[in-house]
Amino acid sequence: MLRKKEYFLNCKKGVFNKLRLQVIKLRYRRIALKLGFSIPENVFGPGLAIVHYGTIVVNRNAKIGNNCRIHACTNIGASGGGQKAPVIGDNVYIGPGAKIYGDITIANNIAIGANATVFKDFKEPGMMIAGNPAKEIKRIDISRIIKHIPEKS
Repeated sequence: MLRKKEYFLNCKKGVFNKLRLQVIKLRYRRIALKLGFSIPENVFGPGLAIVHYGTIVVNRNAKIGNNCRIHACTNIGASGGGQKAPVIGDNVYIGPGAKIYGDITIANNIAIGANATVFKDFKEPGMMIAGNPAKEIKRIDISRIIKHIPEKS
């Protein structure tokens, strides 16, 4: 429903499609309340995988790349009343209970462990971060965690 809402918001114009968009927004809001999601449109790139339903809160200003795999009880947002939110790269795994906030950048091919608190930049790709506060744990191959990453041609 999120992708359908984005499609009608970004691609379809006209009076009839605006009416359809309002119906889709209403349906999306009902589903989001039922499942515990607060995900605004145009934040995630293609390939988003929500593993379980549960509380997922994402700030409207956050930007998350392609092929993100996200678990329940995750919060991605601004810090201290500011407007700037995280910029997260492609092929990122976000474990259950992770909190990612502030004006930070997270590189491609990173796995964020369960209950991690991330509030600083991680610009080196291909690593696992975890802990409170988050720190580098080890180097990883993200394709072993995220199975739906498309092959490079």
